[in-house]
Amino acid sequence: MHQEIKKTVEILRNGGVILYPTDTIWGIGCDATNTQAIAKIYKLKQRHDAKSMLILMDSPNRLPQYIQEVPEIAWELMEVADKPLTIIYPGAKNLAPNLLAEDGSVGIRIAHDEFCENLIRQFKKPIVSTSANISGQPAPSGYADISPEIAENVDYVVHHRQEEQNASAPSQIIKIGLGGEIQIIRH
Repeated sequence: MHQEIKKTVEILRNGGVILYPTDTIWGIGCDATNTQAIAKIYKLKQRHDAKSMLILMDSPNRLPQYIQEVPEIAWELMEVADKPLTIIYPGAKNLAPNLLAEDGSVGIRIAHDEFCENLIRQFKKPIVSTSANISGQPAPSGYADISPEIAENVDYVVHHRQEEQNASAPSQIIKIGLGGEIQIIRH
């Protein structure tokens, strides 16, 4: 796994787009601070750039670097979550502008997957994570379900966990407002 992470970090640092396994479904990713790399993902997914994408971090301790003020309720939600949870935070900062929603918010999930955690830790920045499919098509439940149109047009395909047959599901999504109000977007 060490060599795979080293190669993947090199691709990310050079503005590349990767296809990789996450703690939920297979994702398309790049450096969350690189506007050009994010534009490549929108083009690959044939997705309008007004529809924001989420990012993965390796630790909640990184949140203050990318969110102006982390609402207290977010810490509690992360602590009690029993499955992967994406939280949409207001007031994103230090991220590529084309990654953010129109209201300046961003969805962040703390990865609980050995490969992703190590990758992000080595890369030292958050990584975009969006489902490995053309916009509007079903999200793949495993590597075998990813269309050639996606796999052939990324800069690097991670080899780790390609053989797994487990059907996976996307994360829950909760949006938190500036006053701590909560809106459930996806169960």
